[in-house]
Amino acid sequence: MYQVDLNCDMGEGFGAYPMGTDDEILSIVTSANIACGFHAGDPSVMRKTVCLALEKGVAIGAHPGLPDLVGFGRRNMDISPQEAYDMVVYQIGALGGFVKAEGGRMQHVKPHGALYNMAAKNFPLAEAIAEAVYKVDPELVLFGLSGSELIRAGQKAGLSTASEVFADRTYQQDGSLTPRRQSNALITDTEQAVSQVIRMVKEGKVCAVQGEDVVLQANTICIHGDGTHALQFARQIRQRLLGAGVQVQAVGHKK
Repeated sequence: MYQVDLNCDMGEGFGAYPMGTDDEILSIVTSANIACGFHAGDPSVMRKTVCLALEKGVAIGAHPGLPDLVGFGRRNMDISPQEAYDMVVYQIGALGGFVKAEGGRMQHVKPHGALYNMAAKNFPLAEAIAEAVYKVDPELVLFGLSGSELIRAGQKAGLSTASEVFADRTYQQDGSLTPRRQSNALITDTEQAVSQVIRMVKEGKVCAVQGEDVVLQANTICIHGDGTHALQFARQIRQRLLGAGVQVQAVGHKK
């Protein structure tokens, strides 16, 4: 039996942010990565999103990013491993407070945006992030790009890791994601995205934009919730996975 987790980045608004879309997507995904206030989100949104996730029975993860609200955490910053460690500990702690206050337990940590992509290639940075996660709670699962330095660092630190693949992104032949600034970075055709996802889960392969197959592992699939047709996209991917004989459940789910 094939098995995969569906995760989505959540709580990325501010203040009076409408929670309707998050509410609906939380009925589809199995893990939620909740912004911790650096690249997006604020205390009120964090609390509301945690409560929604717990209500829906969705596993909760911290989604720490770079301190760049204007750039939504997608711009690289020249930070040291020590700074990365401090940022990640701080943000896990912030979200963890809300999760504990609401009677829940955090499942995982997934870095956001530029921090995620930098750690995918920079081992000292990845090592600092993994150390931060381990020291806060060694039971947390570290999400990282399949085949990346972040996964390697997490395993070295003694953490459980979940290799992540993306439903709506194209890949390069080295296994990295096509940079967002390139015109072919995003997949907008639902059928193409669904086919890519099913192949990644069942065959462990994805076709890079250069035309070559890349071998990867798919423990969790990222579905972005901020696209024009995000809800329909998420529903169709889940339905098609189930139709293809793939069990959809959170990475920490106990049988």
